[in-house]
Amino acid sequence: MNLALITARMVQNADALKGLASGVAEEQARWRPAPDMWSVLEVVNHLLDEEKQDFRTRLDLLLHHPAKPWPEIDPQGWCVERNYNQRDMASSVAAFLGERQRSIAWLQGLQDPAWDNTYRHPLWGEIKAGTLLASWLAHDLLHIRQLTKLHFEFFLRQNKPYLTDYAGKW
Repeated sequence: MNLALITARMVQNADALKGLASGVAEEQARWRPAPDMWSVLEVVNHLLDEEKQDFRTRLDLLLHHPAKPWPEIDPQGWCVERNYNQRDMASSVAAFLGERQRSIAWLQGLQDPAWDNTYRHPLWGEIKAGTLLASWLAHDLLHIRQLTKLHFEFFLRQNKPYLTDYAGKW
C-alpha cells in the first residue's frame, strides 16, 4: 500500500472534482438526465457525506478499533432525506473540499497503519483496511467519470440541433 501515492491522487481528484463542479449554472447543477439519476449537485453532496461519514470514519474504525461496528449509511436515501438537489452548489463544493483536506491530513498523519485489519461487512464480506482505502480512491474516480458524463449529456441537450459525432463516440 503506497499511502503517499494514494493521498497525492486524492488531492488531484479533489482538484478535478472542484473543476467539474465549480462555476456550474444552477439549471445544470440541478439537472438530472433521468428521474432515477443524480444531478451534479447531488453527486457533490454525496461525495461530501461519503467523505466524512463513510470512508474516513470507517477506515479510522478499521485501523484503530477493528472490532467496533460501523455506523449505518444510506447514500441513496440521504440524497432525498438531506435534500441534496436543493443545496447551494458553491457551499457544497467548499464543504467537500474542506472535508477532503481533513481526510488528507488525517491519512498523512497515520503511523504504520495496519492495512490488513479486517471487518466483516454484512453485504461485502471481509474487508481489509487496504481495500477500503483503495475503494475510497476508486470511488472518486467513478464519480469523476459520472460528473464528466453529466456535463457531456447536458451539453448535448443544450447544443441541439447540432451533433457532436465529429468529436468521436462517447
